Amino acid sequence: MILNTYQDPFVFVVLSESMRDHNPRGHHMTTLRSYWSSDEATIGAWLSIASVVSAELAARTGFDYVCLDNQHGALDYRVSVAMIQAVLLGGSRPIVRTPWNEPGIIAKFLDAGAEGVIVPMVNTPDEAGAVVRSCRYPPQGTRSYGPTLVGMRHDDYFAWSNDNVAVIPMIETAAAIANLDAILAVPGVDAIYVGPADLSVSLGLAPRNNDGESVFDEALVAIVKGCRNAGVVPGIHATAALVARRLDQGFRMVTVSADVPALRQAFADDLSTARGTAAREPDAI
Repeated sequence: MILNTYQDPFVFVVLSESMRDHNPRGHHMTTLRSYWSSDEATIGAWLSIASVVSAELAARTGFDYVCLDNQHGALDYRVSVAMIQAVLLGGSRPIVRTPWNEPGIIAKFLDAGAEGVIVPMVNTPDEAGAVVRSCRYPPQGTRSYGPTLVGMRHDDYFAWSNDNVAVIPMIETAAAIANLDAILAVPGVDAIYVGPADLSVSLGLAPRNNDGESVFDEALVAIVKGCRNAGVVPGIHATAALVARRLDQGFRMVTVSADVPALRQAFADDLSTARGTAAREPDAI
């Protein structure tokens, strides 16, 4: 039975009831909050290219979550609706990085079916509280009820949402580190997500992973320790080469691949093979 379709001159997605519960990891519709409640680490992919094909491909690869980057990615709301459907079709959990900490934007992506939001540049407990309120219906929050799309996928979305939507503020500045314990103490924060590039810039470093730089390493240690003390899941943007280190450091939500650098590296590898030259290493995501 066809549940919903999305048509556009460029995209077409069909989500069927028989397909929507598929999950390559073997869990039946396991949400991120369910994984984390069992202290399971989650490994994810990051998409910046507007493509339902890439979204379904990433989901079917077996990532626990697929994040659609609406802050720096070449995405908009319309294509994100279709990509969310494609991620569900592929059996993964769709989440969105929102452009900013704005309640209308956050609610709109949740209404489209995102099962969590990563919200950038959260530097104070008041800003973290605003993220929580935007994600939760009253009395826990202030989200307006109108699940036009996502309501088709749940018998009682009102109850499901408050129990399952993941609230994930980003910790990516020196100011956020200074306010870390207060941010983590905000009721309703499920996880935090470290943006290494912005964090590094804020610490006076180049915009990349800066392992080996004491100020960067100490910031990650402080974040993981604070999360453990507060019962909040520590998450971070990484690479496949860094995943073992990040898990050893204590991170439980680790993004390990992204479409743009992965595609660029695949192109470079094929070109180097064809020309017999060495391909350059990809930049950190």
